[in-house]
Amino acid sequence: MPERTIVITGASDGIGASAARTFAQQGDRVVVVGRSAEKTEAIAKEIGADFFVSDFAELAQVRTLAAQLKEKYPRIDVLANNAGGIMGHRELTVDGHEKTFQVNHLAPFLLTTRLIDVLTASQATVINTSSVANSIFGKLDIDDLDAARSYSTNRAYGNAKLANILFTTELHNRYNAEGISTAAFHPGGVATNFAADSTSPMRFAYKSFLKRFMLTPDQGADTLVWLANATPGHDWISGTYYAKRTLSKANKQAYDAGLAKALWQRSEAMVARDSDKLDPRQ
Repeated sequence: MPERTIVITGASDGIGASAARTFAQQGDRVVVVGRSAEKTEAIAKEIGADFFVSDFAELAQVRTLAAQLKEKYPRIDVLANNAGGIMGHRELTVDGHEKTFQVNHLAPFLLTTRLIDVLTASQATVINTSSVANSIFGKLDIDDLDAARSYSTNRAYGNAKLANILFTTELHNRYNAEGISTAAFHPGGVATNFAADSTSPMRFAYKSFLKRFMLTPDQGADTLVWLANATPGHDWISGTYYAKRTLSKANKQAYDAGLAKALWQRSEAMVARDSDKLDPRQ
């Protein structure tokens, strides 16, 4: 397999770091992106990768990241949108959006659309890390994406993970004919520090004896690595949702084509500055 350029967000720890190590061992050119400068640089040095620091709670940093990536990498073969997390009480970012929704959905949406010309030219694969929480907690209200009317930690996370799948679907609908293949996946319950700083009841599982029964980061990264290495259209179906390398059932809202299109349009408006027009297609 020829050397590929693979960009992984949320790569300073957990399944992102594990996937980065695997790709580096394969001989790919890996670009790690993380929020913590110290941890991101440490992973990059360990595997001999390039790295960038970006906090997805600030969209200006995502725009800067996209510009830096475009300048340095004329070709991006795989973009793994893996950054995200479950938060605590409702909090607005400096951009005025509910933090869970911005970090998990709006930021990767902005990064991907800012890179769209490079991704199409590269016939790239875009992989979005979702979660089974999309089915358990997700109930997306297109008119309340910032959860101003109704908020709970779990529902906000479930809605964001549902948004990841809807984004995957609409990205396929808009750009598969131009060469982009895309999938969302559930990594499973992985023994990391996930949810540790949240108010979700899930945080107790990650701090208890139950953690010993969870997947290792390598196991959690398996489907991500498989999607990046396998052949879309042959080994997996673009625009769909996977778990354990298998096509998986998502929240019923995930199959609503009208909702996927509406979410794209709302997301575009939420991340755009006055001078921006991310996609001329409506």
